[in-house]
Amino acid sequence: MAVWLPFTQMGAFDPAQRTFVRGSGTTLVDARGNAVFDAISSVWTTIHGHCHPHITAAIARQAGMLDHATALGATNPVAEQLAERLAALTGLPWSFFASDGASAIEAALKIALQYWRNVGAPQRTRFVHLTSSYHGDTIGAMSVSDIEVFRRNFAALCFETLPYDALGTVLAREDVAAVIVEPIVQAAAGMRIVPPATYAPLQSTHEPLLIVDEIATGFGRTGTLFAFRQLGLRPDLLCVGKGITGGGLALSATLASERVFAAFLADSPLALRHLFHGHSYAANPIACAAALASLEVFEREATLDHAAAAAAHLAARLAPLRAHPRVRDIRQAGLMCGIELESAALAEGAGVTPAWGVADAMYARGHFTRPIGDVLQLVPPLTATLGELDRFVDTLLETLA
Repeated sequence: MAVWLPFTQMGAFDPAQRTFVRGSGTTLVDARGNAVFDAISSVWTTIHGHCHPHITAAIARQAGMLDHATALGATNPVAEQLAERLAALTGLPWSFFASDGASAIEAALKIALQYWRNVGAPQRTRFVHLTSSYHGDTIGAMSVSDIEVFRRNFAALCFETLPYDALGTVLAREDVAAVIVEPIVQAAAGMRIVPPATYAPLQSTHEPLLIVDEIATGFGRTGTLFAFRQLGLRPDLLCVGKGITGGGLALSATLASERVFAAFLADSPLALRHLFHGHSYAANPIACAAALASLEVFEREATLDHAAAAAAHLAARLAPLRAHPRVRDIRQAGLMCGIELESAALAEGAGVTPAWGVADAMYARGHFTRPIGDVLQLVPPLTATLGELDRFVDTLLETLA
């Protein structure tokens, strides 16, 4: 094996245990022929199930028409259509495309910095983030993250940021460029649910830009297409990724308000007001075609209605688990769920940690999940059936026993 895997101790990794060769619906099939329920949507990316025919057909059509063309000083019809569709759904009229979520965050941070330079307030260079935040693994994204395990090896590369806790003081500071928040759920913090009151001061007018990171929560995960709607927020910059293509291809976008976009306009490129940032595969037509097809599936299959019913059913099934002696807490928003285990009450099992022991045992019983610390994830495709959710909960109960 020559692939260096992310977040994986390669000295202990056995590819025979986790080599996926096929996917269909909510199921992944490994090289040994085992079919497992993808309980984490391949890290929160798969929305309508693997290899959805409408999305794969759109990918094939576009691949035969235009595979890629640069977005540096050029555009393509599919990217234009997707940007218009996203504008209609979010109220933010401009889309800057990249590939992964961290790239969307990096773009947002750089847009915020250059915005203030362009409008004559270059002193606004600081960023504010939530406690327990996580926004990605590139340098800027790490800098506005607040989970030590992701940052500690790279602290020398990160720039200083400010916590959001001292809210009134922070928003009044004249050196703050932007506040960045995850709406409702902090997924990488173990599906931590943020109290709604935390966001209330951001609903009013304030000087710093508001960046909302919907990379994990967007496209129906918390019950609405975008979680910021539930909080009454009006972002200046909105970052989306992961589920934007339904999970088939890498794509992300940083959406901007008219106010932000207008600050970059000039009559000539010699004014040097345009955004100094870009990616080789920005606005890739095949990825944009997949995203358009995914949005069509939401309408064709009433995905959000099904997800709402599934979330309510799951909440009822999980309720008895709250009293389980080996469960510390259960956190759920829509179909984003974290089951925090009481690790002291668990045997070590086969895994490196008690939670990994449970996850490995679940895999052997047909369910693929990954723990975040002591927290088991249940973030299935929005198309997961009630029976599949029942089987996951029943299997977890058997495993804990």
